[in-house]
Amino acid sequence: MKLTATKSVLGGRAAIPGSKSHTIRAVALASLAGGASEIIAPLDSADTRAAVNCYRLLGAEIDTDDSCVWRVKGVGGRLQAPADIIDVANSGTTLRFGLGSAALLREGSAVFTGDEQIRNRPVGPLLDSLNDLGAECFSKGGDGKAPVVVKGRLIGGETSIEAVTSQYLSALLINTPLSEGDTIINVIKLNEKPYIEMTLRYLDEHGVEYENRDFDRFLVRGGQSYHSFSKRMPADFSSATFFFCAGAILEGELVLEGLDFTDTQGDKAVVDILKQMGADIRVEGNEVAVRGGELRGVEVDMNAIPDALPALAAAGCFAKGPMRLYNVAQARLKETDRIAVMAAELSKMGAEIEERPDGLIIRPARLHAAEVSGHHDHRVVMALSLAAMAVEGESVIDTAEAVNVTFPEYVKLMQAVGGKIRLFEG
Repeated sequence: MKLTATKSVLGGRAAIPGSKSHTIRAVALASLAGGASEIIAPLDSADTRAAVNCYRLLGAEIDTDDSCVWRVKGVGGRLQAPADIIDVANSGTTLRFGLGSAALLREGSAVFTGDEQIRNRPVGPLLDSLNDLGAECFSKGGDGKAPVVVKGRLIGGETSIEAVTSQYLSALLINTPLSEGDTIINVIKLNEKPYIEMTLRYLDEHGVEYENRDFDRFLVRGGQSYHSFSKRMPADFSSATFFFCAGAILEGELVLEGLDFTDTQGDKAVVDILKQMGADIRVEGNEVAVRGGELRGVEVDMNAIPDALPALAAAGCFAKGPMRLYNVAQARLKETDRIAVMAAELSKMGAEIEERPDGLIIRPARLHAAEVSGHHDHRVVMALSLAAMAVEGESVIDTAEAVNVTFPEYVKLMQAVGGKIRLFEG
């Protein structure tokens, strides 16, 4: 599908849907737990459905008929070998968490694959750690990428991991409590720390015993279990980022509802970044009011919030003075190489943008409408739509169906607050 966008003036209120990161963690833990759990207000998207499919194949019973409450009957730590290949579609989180869970199998094996993007994303460091801890895992192509075969069983021990994506470490932290023995995880490098804090909060809620030595070394006791739970999913700050940035660069005022600033999601930092740039943002309870202003370029260490790079790159195109986004080389390992892709596509719109090994430098320039590519990447599609709504003329963005990965309601919500965007077959 394609998306068209023209200059827009925004106004009104928008309720941000549930967090993808929270929903997938909840699906994983409810599946591993014993008893019946409820996931309230989950995000229903392609990525979260991939997680549901993965854990169903590993033995959990998951009822998603009610979009407001997903009900999960977990396996109590005794996963079954899947009768079919586990296709995680485009969900890197599901792939990494699922590999760790499949390493708990007592019998049989699991095969994981995904779409073309997933088959080009690395998982080698995680496979190495799972092997260190007693599992048998290998990449069928010998390249550290899916398709991957996994056999159990995790027995514990010691491993070191370079967590260029936090998902490697989260996969270990979620699954090693169910291993036979204790586990020591030495973290050589850690990107995206807030996502580890999110994982640890889930472990704390379940009374899991572990020791965190300044995020450099974790000691996790084996032989533990998860209990059933009922939990409401917080709204997704990663999705809200596109509305924060839209409010900052377009005319009008937006009020975003349902955002919990006590949550661990790292992308809540976007609010402070936009304030530094000059946007008028007010936080009152769980509501955020955003009004644009004369934006100025700032320097932002993006290591903890790589998913915000596309949207902030678009916002930076409308700032006075240079904008530097740095320390986020891992953005090259997402659904696309987001550093290269955002530089290329914004350049088509007239941006003066310099690609660096670990980020982008954006200098003032006058943007114009253009035909651009979303590269089948949901965050790239949405970010380009922001730039397109801020300039005269009609822009066209291809592969726009990618928004369904994390934010199926994006176009509808943006239209409801005045965004002149639409989807069409093409």
